[in-house]
Amino acid sequence: MPPPPPPPTPPEKDAFTEEESRLAGFLREFYYNDLRDILLDADASRPHFPLVIEFAELMDFDPKFANDLYSKPRVSLRTLDNAAQCAQSEIIKESDDLKREARVKKFVHVRIDPSGSPLEFPETSPSIGKVRVKHMLKLITLKGTVIRSGSIKMIEYERMYMCRKCKDSFRCCPELEAGNRINLPASCPSTSSRGCASSSFQVVEDSIICHDYQEIKIQENVQLLGVGSIPRSMPVILMDDLVDTIKPGDDVIVTGILSARWSPDTKDVRSNLDPMLIANYVRRTNELKSDVDIPHETIEDFENFWKEHKDTPLEGRNLILRGICPQIFGLFTVKLAVALTLIGGVQHVDASGTKVRGEPHMLLIGDPGTGKSQFLKFAAKLSSRSVITTGQGSTSAGLTVTAVKDGGEWMLEAGALVLADGGLCCIDEFDSMREHDRTTIHEAMEQQTISIAKAGLVTTLSSRTTVFGATNPKGKYDPDESLSVNTKLSGPLLSRFDIVLVLLDTNNSKWDEIVSSHILNENFDKEDKTNVSEVKWTLTQLRRYINYVKKQFKPVLTKDAEIVISSYYQLQRKSGTHNAARTTVRMLESLIRLAQAHARLMFRNEVIQLDAIAAILCIESSTTTSPIVDTVGDALHSNFTDNPDEIYKEQEKNILKKLGLVEDSL
Repeated sequence: MPPPPPPPTPPEKDAFTEEESRLAGFLREFYYNDLRDILLDADASRPHFPLVIEFAELMDFDPKFANDLYSKPRVSLRTLDNAAQCAQSEIIKESDDLKREARVKKFVHVRIDPSGSPLEFPETSPSIGKVRVKHMLKLITLKGTVIRSGSIKMIEYERMYMCRKCKDSFRCCPELEAGNRINLPASCPSTSSRGCASSSFQVVEDSIICHDYQEIKIQENVQLLGVGSIPRSMPVILMDDLVDTIKPGDDVIVTGILSARWSPDTKDVRSNLDPMLIANYVRRTNELKSDVDIPHETIEDFENFWKEHKDTPLEGRNLILRGICPQIFGLFTVKLAVALTLIGGVQHVDASGTKVRGEPHMLLIGDPGTGKSQFLKFAAKLSSRSVITTGQGSTSAGLTVTAVKDGGEWMLEAGALVLADGGLCCIDEFDSMREHDRTTIHEAMEQQTISIAKAGLVTTLSSRTTVFGATNPKGKYDPDESLSVNTKLSGPLLSRFDIVLVLLDTNNSKWDEIVSSHILNENFDKEDKTNVSEVKWTLTQLRRYINYVKKQFKPVLTKDAEIVISSYYQLQRKSGTHNAARTTVRMLESLIRLAQAHARLMFRNEVIQLDAIAAILCIESSTTTSPIVDTVGDALHSNFTDNPDEIYKEQEKNILKKLGLVEDSL
């Protein structure tokens, strides 16, 4: 008699819950390509893989789960991670090609992108200073600037323990809120051994799992705060694939779980709970700033504006310049210099592989009451990213970077020049800084980096920023002396500024009458051009225009422009012996930068002779060079003219004659 057939093998139990399987279907439907790339990734050095999903799509698929994700994020995010594992397994089962090449990744972390979703509403996206208890253990989104970055560490994520009595194993996870301590249960949590009340456990060998860990600190954007408000900050915990993705000075959007941890124990000081954010998703927004608020209709307005002024381009340029600091009468030279400084030139790499900066620097030296601080504040509003500080309240560490000790660990904290990376750093009362503090910004202005070696931290940070300084002269300004004598600034520092304008409050009764009537007359005449420009070139429109031309145009020098710039530089080298610190190769680079900036201002992609001569006129207005053009007047008393295109022809003829290029220009 044959033996009975073996009993049928029970079907393998599905390790995933019904909800996880349903969410796996959502991930396969919307993020199939991302999951496939993760499966085919053969990089053994990457144990952790991010899967970024949009909260808005999850809300459309399952509103109830999306609501649970906001209110109970710890459980919901674990469910999504398990769903990603399930989706990987199902994709491999369905594809014969993937069965041979792909393997399921153990650590796939679902990252929640809040863009365009309810997570960006005020209730779920508070400012750092308005985080309250009601946000505790919720999924919230914070925006800020990274001011501190800690080193990357390994943190214990979980370990297995075994009961000495019943030999059952269980998992324990350290708590970040309690300083990453493991709290063992009071008695054995085993359910298989009834009545096992043992409290003696031992660690299972090779069961400890560690993850990457980094702590940063983000601060509220100062530009979004009211006057008198102190910017608040909050520590953020980055883990796994999020570590080392951002650096000090970056603007970020962070989505994560708001938690709290006990403050360090200090004698006679009561411990409090300090809020912290355990990050789930981090996005840098540095590059997005110039693209945010430029509608297509606005770009068409720019193009139509220059079509209207095709025959009179300088008149159109002056209409734009009138929108800069409209409350200040005249000062045409200063307004043109501010526009060129904010727009800047094109960064390039020379033959040796060294980067040559494209951002110009500007310094205003003037008597009190000449409007220097107003230009600084207006320029900060025009820039998409800016930091304003004063010389009296700034130190070398506050301007560059400082090393601070936090919890026994040395960390880097970014200063003003690092926080303004990619934007504008305005320094008022430049002469109030100590000499030692001023010398620290030499490297940041020319090489656009900040090298530090403090407390064992040796690194280099980027500071691709434009420096806009303002200072008073030392005593009464003497035109016969050099700038180094009239100010407290050294020659090497002055040579790094592309434009140095001196505003002297001299006695000029005609000018005083015009300015006083402008200030007292609040209701402008309807036929006044200033009123027209205010309507068309508002602060918002100017900011959009500057951002657009910086992104859109990469001007290239034409042959005519090269000849003019080269001739002017050679002439200055011959006659600039009294100020040799200024007439260096840096002047040639400054001329190129300013000419490129003027071409961008004129909505062009090539630098023509007009742009080169405009750059020369800006340099001529500076008292750091030997003037070759007699028509350039005082920067303070420069005003807008009625027919700038005709006046330019006279200036062009005069400059070309001085340079000996009249025959070439005919």
